[in-house]
Amino acid sequence: MPPQPFFDYSQFNFDKPLFGLDDIRKFNPQRHEMEQLSGVVWVDREDHGIIGFREITDDEFWIKGHMPGFPLMPGVLLCESAAQLAGFYARKYDILGAGDYLGFGGMDSVRFRAPVFPSCRLVICARATRIKPRLRAEFEFQGFVDDKLVFNGQMIGVPISRERRVDS
Repeated sequence: MPPQPFFDYSQFNFDKPLFGLDDIRKFNPQRHEMEQLSGVVWVDREDHGIIGFREITDDEFWIKGHMPGFPLMPGVLLCESAAQLAGFYARKYDILGAGDYLGFGGMDSVRFRAPVFPSCRLVICARATRIKPRLRAEFEFQGFVDDKLVFNGQMIGVPISRERRVDS
């Protein structure tokens, strides 16, 4: 049985986000095709909750090659959208006190419950369940399209610093 929604996201105005793409870009390094967030509509700093969204359009880079004639959003991009939401929260509010970015440390119990197709709004809810300063933050996440749970799971975010970059 699918889990219940963490938050009542229906009360927010997705046409007037709290943080838009320009705000997200101040904290998330992804650009161009890899930007998987359109906005953030709610943040609860006390309980470490956040609600964001991604407008899935008819001209996504993956449409041509991911199931030609049946464009299905790749699960890895669904997970990436949740990770970018968690990364935005972690960096904007500096919950780890370390790193320039929040990187993937792992994912658990991810379930894809329904397909996601172009021309929809993917609503993503996340909340930090454990924060170990300077080491890691653990989040649980859910994604919805038209009030239907389409994916959920848990992830670990770890701080990544620019100074550790390895040049090819």
